[in-house]
Amino acid sequence: MPLFGFPLVEFHWPWFGLLLPLPLILPLLWREQPGTERDEPLEGLRVTLLHPHLEELRAAYQARGPRRQLAGWLYRLLLGLLWTGLIVALMRPQGLVPHTEVSSPGYDLMLAVDASHSMDALDFSAQGREVNRMQVVKGVMGRFIDERVGDRIGLTLFGSGAYVLSPLTIDRNAVHYLLEGIEPGIAGGSTALGDAVALGVKKLRARPKGSRVMILIADGDNTAGNFQPLEAAALARDADVRIYVIGVGSKQARIPIRHEGRIEYWDDLTMDEDTLKGIAEITGGAYFRATDTRALEEISRRVGQLEKTESETRTA
Repeated sequence: MPLFGFPLVEFHWPWFGLLLPLPLILPLLWREQPGTERDEPLEGLRVTLLHPHLEELRAAYQARGPRRQLAGWLYRLLLGLLWTGLIVALMRPQGLVPHTEVSSPGYDLMLAVDASHSMDALDFSAQGREVNRMQVVKGVMGRFIDERVGDRIGLTLFGSGAYVLSPLTIDRNAVHYLLEGIEPGIAGGSTALGDAVALGVKKLRARPKGSRVMILIADGDNTAGNFQPLEAAALARDADVRIYVIGVGSKQARIPIRHEGRIEYWDDLTMDEDTLKGIAEITGGAYFRATDTRALEEISRRVGQLEKTESETRTA
């Protein structure tokens, strides 16, 4: 709380405050030693007073003595204030904004989105036109994020490696915005599926038990990384992280994909559903196909069955 109506202040470099008494110390250090003053004029030097009215001059200066003394004190005060202001600026004062802690029930949901090159495959259609896998993911998960009022949502993506785009937050709009910015191949051409699961477990295990949920969106083919998918799933089970998996990809033999500006047909883009189902089964979650229009509603229903946990949120 502010003190007497003033905001709280802290200093980033408080040790600069040791310089405040420096103007008082320097005169003591530089005081002239006895015997160094010259009481006599230099040899051969004549001192001549040219003013014709010495007494009147002396009387005029004596009359102005109080004002001169006041001006001297004011001059010293201004110098002191200037020095103090300079030292305070060097100490870098920083205001502390008061905040209020609010506890609200919710889930801790970590979204892990496959951003490998295979997500550019054009094996889905919407309104009569071909769309790639990433567009399907953005549509399904964008609506899911918008409906998770009160939940803490994080976002990771993975390709050749796994990366955190957003930590767990109640700012759903920010997470949705980051999701819309993901493009196929942005994280590399490979798929580090096991690393994505392990990274999500690392971020969720600090949260209360019962609310740790990961939603994994992938085409199911692990081609990179340090962790095997089922090994990472075992880590998730030990950390009490439940994983709901959305498999993205059709069962076509030859799948069109946009490659270097051209549409090509690849034979090795089929989805490894066994691995995705294994991850969900090991962790006590569930597996869904992204082509199923009921997938979003089913995930929401399953997550709603979990026990909500209290989380403290700071507001200004």
